[in-house]
Amino acid sequence: MKKRILSAVLAGGMALSLAACGSSQPAETKAQETKAAETTAAAAAAETTAAAAETTAASGDAAASSDWTPSGPISLVLPAGAGGDTDLSARIFAQYAKEATGADFVVVNASGASGSVAANQVLSSANDGLTVLYGHNLVNVANVAGITDYDYTAFTLGPTFAKNDAQGLYVNPEKYADLNAFLDAAKANPGALKACTEVGAYTYYEFLKFEQVAGIDLDLVDVGSNSDKVTAMLSGQVDMMPGAFVNTKDYIDAGQFLCVGIPTEERSELMPDVPTLKEQGIDLVYPDCDYSFYFPAGTDASVIAWFENTTKAVVDNEKCKEDLKNMQINPYYLSAADSEANDKAYLETFKEIAASVEG
Repeated sequence: MKKRILSAVLAGGMALSLAACGSSQPAETKAQETKAAETTAAAAAAETTAAAAETTAASGDAAASSDWTPSGPISLVLPAGAGGDTDLSARIFAQYAKEATGADFVVVNASGASGSVAANQVLSSANDGLTVLYGHNLVNVANVAGITDYDYTAFTLGPTFAKNDAQGLYVNPEKYADLNAFLDAAKANPGALKACTEVGAYTYYEFLKFEQVAGIDLDLVDVGSNSDKVTAMLSGQVDMMPGAFVNTKDYIDAGQFLCVGIPTEERSELMPDVPTLKEQGIDLVYPDCDYSFYFPAGTDASVIAWFENTTKAVVDNEKCKEDLKNMQINPYYLSAADSEANDKAYLETFKEIAASVEG
């Protein structure tokens, strides 16, 4: 695998290696992200009475196909801090799943080590259905990067709840008017422009492939999770960041961020005015972010069936769909079997990407 020596520009002055809930973010950034999560919950809570009754009835019928019920609160362990796409979608799920089943769901932010902190926590937990890993692609990417010696097959796969497009690339519009302006600057200054990522995680291989296809050399700076990346961009310490629209919309509206391209086959429904990288001559299509549940190995089929029934009921809830869309997240249900097949395909894709950028 291609080895990179990452800049230490953020290690001292910025101290951007934040704790799980992002406690060292600037107050303004943290407040904006917390407000977004609180607004989602408050808006949903104000209008859920009728939707809850309807969803509970539907889930009750579906739950008849499983003889398992949770014996206590269910921990959704996230490889991310508060306020990002993974966190927000998990909290929306937790709210509507409680309404549908009466069970309590607790979101546990456990970011760090390219998702392996959260993954290891779940792998070492009892397979009683009460501790679940929730995230996208992290297990397979960390394995390909050599950070872990396991992939999705170390878990019992559960259903998929939501999807986001592959993460777009963002710059400061005061520095770069568009993608071509960024590429011109990168070519004129090899290795000088900084891009933030998390080594061994989803965006790391996105940037390695972007460098290769675009014919540029960037200084890849390991800053951590999504909230850390936003902080790095706002502080002007990096020139480019990858991100989901949910994490960047407010900054785009404020004129602080500009999305210069998205590595998808077609334009995103969430950002229809943003051209794909392919449209701009950069032949890069990257895997989407599918948010799935991963259980400790050996979890009983009745547990998985209960989660499938619950997830399907939640995804079918019109109010839940609305809340996800308001957070720029797409509802997207896959059964456990289809989720496993999806992860298998993603693992092969990441292996191919890693092989192509070696050397």
